[in-house]
Amino acid sequence: MWKAFWQKWTIDKPAAFGDLLWDVLVVQLAALLDRVTLRDIIAAIPVVILVWAYTHHIPLPPELMLLGDLLAYIDIFSALFLLGVLSRIATIMFIVKQAGARVTGLANGLLRRVQDLQHRREVRIRNRKRLTGSPKDDEDECAFGFGRVWQAAS
Repeated sequence: MWKAFWQKWTIDKPAAFGDLLWDVLVVQLAALLDRVTLRDIIAAIPVVILVWAYTHHIPLPPELMLLGDLLAYIDIFSALFLLGVLSRIATIMFIVKQAGARVTGLANGLLRRVQDLQHRREVRIRNRKRLTGSPKDDEDECAFGFGRVWQAAS
């Protein structure tokens, strides 16, 4: 009986306590550290700052704690920031699309006008009457140049 009692309290109970410590301090701690995310670390930063300032008797301004809240909710702020950027990109893409459509419209209009001018010129050339006779008065020929008119010398 004493031997069983002695073995229970000197071997079995300390071994069970050691197993419990191993489970809590090693296995469960490793599992906890595997689940820790960057957001959890960022959320703990203000608590560490608060404890550090309290132990050193440093007064903290409230803005520092609000910065901690910003860090804790950085995923929400980053999502809002991305939505703002995407809405700006959508607006810029809309303006670029409108400008492209306007440039395309202007280019098509210019091309139509050039083709219309060519067509008119071809029609004028076809409908132009050719001079078949010789000129009656060769002395009236003039030459244009540098903004002046010169009469041909007889």
